Amino acid sequence: MSHTPPTSSSALRSLRPGARCALISPSGPPEPAFVDRGEALLRSWGLEPVRGAHVLDRHERATGYLAGSDEARAADLSRAWTDPDIDAIFCVRGGYGAIRLLEHLDAEVLAAASPKPLYGSSDITALHEYWQQRLGVPSWFTPMIATGDLLDSPGNVDALRAAVLGERPWELASDADTVTLVAGEAHGELTGGNLSLLAMSTGSHPSTQDRAAGRIVLLEEIHESPYRIDGLMQILLRSGYFDGAVGVGLGTWVDCGPLDEIRALMEELLAPLGVPVVWGLRFGHGPDVSSFPLGRGVTATLTADDRPRLAFD
Repeated sequence: MSHTPPTSSSALRSLRPGARCALISPSGPPEPAFVDRGEALLRSWGLEPVRGAHVLDRHERATGYLAGSDEARAADLSRAWTDPDIDAIFCVRGGYGAIRLLEHLDAEVLAAASPKPLYGSSDITALHEYWQQRLGVPSWFTPMIATGDLLDSPGNVDALRAAVLGERPWELASDADTVTLVAGEAHGELTGGNLSLLAMSTGSHPSTQDRAAGRIVLLEEIHESPYRIDGLMQILLRSGYFDGAVGVGLGTWVDCGPLDEIRALMEELLAPLGVPVVWGLRFGHGPDVSSFPLGRGVTATLTADDRPRLAFD
């Protein structure tokens, strides 16, 4: 099939019937049955799944938390990104491990390839930021194709399908629990993702201080206690991560303790930044979350008032 010219907008294009979609495991090992279900879902959309060579691998040392060696996982990612016969990349699951790939990626080689959609979230935050900072290419923050978070949530399936096959407008959903913590309006590129991965990535980029400058930061988390969230935020705050950020949107906090406690903590830590902050946007883990692009060239307006929302340009 024909391919879009090598511009960053290629990474935001909708997929057409017959598009060949690589399934790779940059992080933890997926359940084979979930990979089968993910492939069946893609086929039902008229797409052709192509398994990465190491998608079902398990690391020989790590006790079940890595999908094969760092070199093999990085090779699958690089091969899929640079292969002109692959039209998109789906990261099959999160867990942990994407941060370990960064030293095995060749930014010059990746930047020379024609961009394509890259889908994933959670642990894939490490790759989203690499794509934004090192390649200058946007990517897609979505539930992953071989997880119960996606496959067992009809709302998530519908949102991902719309992102993969649909046209703009993109959406970052809000609901009755979405509230303003700090009032104002912010406009800029979107960055961020999973809080733990942003903290782990500190020091992984040429300049830590410009990671969020001029950008709206999105944050979400899963399986972290309030004191751990406090500590992770301290890493970002003290490293200068938020220097120059123009706004903050907070997503889901699944299994992180009482939400009112997390909300109060975030208000305490973020209000001194003096930028708009919105709590309760529908992105991250859990059912009925948004699938949307972020990174270089993806701009939006965060409105923090009595009807808080994030609207894409």
